[in-house]
Amino acid sequence: MSPDAAAGGQVSPESLVAEARAALAHAHAPYSRFPVGAALLAESGRIYRGANVENASLGLSVCAERTAVFSAVAAGERRFLAIAVVTDTDRPTPPCGACRQILREFAADLPVHLAGRSGAHETRTLRELLPHAFAPPAEEGRTTFGS
Repeated sequence: MSPDAAAGGQVSPESLVAEARAALAHAHAPYSRFPVGAALLAESGRIYRGANVENASLGLSVCAERTAVFSAVAAGERRFLAIAVVTDTDRPTPPCGACRQILREFAADLPVHLAGRSGAHETRTLRELLPHAFAPPAEEGRTTFGS
């Protein structure tokens, strides 16, 4: 978590990308050699960083975006304003499907700022990246799944 990174005002996409780039340096990706960093801006103004952490049992690996979300939720956050995802590739790389669905649990129209090593940057909304997502029950007028 980046303490007080957003205190007192708006956080620019460039600042959020810089936070994600800092997180990228902490990725543990010895198997894929595909390090990823993420920075998630909460409504509270706090920024939560995440890096991918791989394991020899690849199914146990966790993506940077989910690391950031889980850290934020564990700290009590539930509302998010934007996320930045940085990869060590020439072209920006969007989150995987699992990460998109986890993010969708909290923010359907979340801006997703993507950047690669060359500085190339693009922004999409989560709705663009995951148009037919599963929605939380309360959003669909249900109180539990299946009711």
